[in-house]
Amino acid sequence: MDEVFRALADASRRRLLDSLNARNGQSLRDLCAGLDMTRQSVSKHLAALEAADLVTTVRRGREKLHFLNAAPITAIADRWISRYDRQRAEALADLRAALEGEPVDSPTFVYTTYINTSPQRLWAALTEPAFTRRYWGGVALKSDWQVRSPVLWQDAPGAEFRDLGQRVLVAEPYRRLSYSWHGFQPEHAAHFGWSDDELAARLGEHRSTVTFEIAPYGDAVRLTVIHADFSPGSEMYRAISGQLDGSGGWPELLASLKTLLETGEPLPEPTPAGQAG
Repeated sequence: MDEVFRALADASRRRLLDSLNARNGQSLRDLCAGLDMTRQSVSKHLAALEAADLVTTVRRGREKLHFLNAAPITAIADRWISRYDRQRAEALADLRAALEGEPVDSPTFVYTTYINTSPQRLWAALTEPAFTRRYWGGVALKSDWQVRSPVLWQDAPGAEFRDLGQRVLVAEPYRRLSYSWHGFQPEHAAHFGWSDDELAARLGEHRSTVTFEIAPYGDAVRLTVIHADFSPGSEMYRAISGQLDGSGGWPELLASLKTLLETGEPLPEPTPAGQAG
């Protein structure tokens, strides 16, 4: 946590984060072009931000793209807001909101966390219904995890498994898993208080894709979640990133996954005000 505060204390690094907040997923060349900084300075500051886990990188072809990582900001907000009242923590809350803010074009959500477990056990936690049910608020995901196979969704024990149109895109055990994401369902309208017209508008959003990248990190595992291919101004993006009221999104789910794998128990059920969608 000290590294995060040290990284945020530098004005040039905050400018880089502002640039990524305005347009996430930029290359080094893009960042240099948008800021009055030398390539060497940008590289140095990006290295410090990566060391603090405020920025994470994803390879796409020959390019290395840089994304904001919400995990450290989430940890700071959770620790300090739980210890002090909201008024005293307002600056941190505003910072978290800024770093997780929605870009003006098609947004991409990237979240990196480190878990004291093995790649094999993490893979099981992502693919086995008994595991997903424990940290996903009772939801079980089932598939044979072959490319083009459906990913079925069970809302509660004993309920019928539903096909919401999700399909496996990549399945490389212990390394990489990717599948298409579901669209909004009628129950989401009731949960978020949407009208029929509001739900209809959200049903027209482009179907997004989530990818889990798993890599050994000493005795732990580095998990990077990349959720992309949203429509511009996507409400689903706001939901999965935890910006939509009533949805904890990936930050809450991944915190619960990490806690389950490291302690044997997921996070406690949230109160209705902070319940994930």
